Amino acid sequence: MVLSQDQRVWKKELLISREEIHSKVEELAREISSDYQGKDLVLIGVLNGVVFFFADLVRALTIPVKMDFVRAASYGSAMSSSGEIRFTKDVEIEIRGKPVIVVEDIIDTGLTLVNIMEKIKQREPESLKVCVLIDKTERREVDVPIDYRGFHVPKGFLVGYGLDFNEEYRYLPDIFVLKEARGADA
Repeated sequence: MVLSQDQRVWKKELLISREEIHSKVEELAREISSDYQGKDLVLIGVLNGVVFFFADLVRALTIPVKMDFVRAASYGSAMSSSGEIRFTKDVEIEIRGKPVIVVEDIIDTGLTLVNIMEKIKQREPESLKVCVLIDKTERREVDVPIDYRGFHVPKGFLVGYGLDFNEEYRYLPDIFVLKEARGADA
């Protein structure tokens, strides 16, 4: 049980263990390494949540890659997307004519990723693909092409392994469903 800043009590239920995450990251890295052997691949991570997944994925690759980050947010301190996308960091390296994979921790509504992809397409990459650790479909508002998918999770508010609630829980090595504790759970 955790008491949040707004005095609500939350409980965490394990959804995906660190061992399952590690295995899936290794699998994704093998697939990407095979698909991009001999190419000048650029990975673009979406900050902040992607940091752990991105680092583990890059270290598991068997090919050289260039990397950069973008920062876009749509949640703030709420548990659902605000629908408003704010960009605070853009790609800084040259990607024109290069294959690019956007690496994201979770796709929920899809709005953030669609906006990021539109911005990246303006830089004329050779190709643009998506690698996501968690494909959560509960609140999907737009279709998102996912080329490399870690886990499909139908619903739930997830925390851990970079995923946060109001900047808390990112540090957890496993992924949990966060639920408000009620009655006997509190």
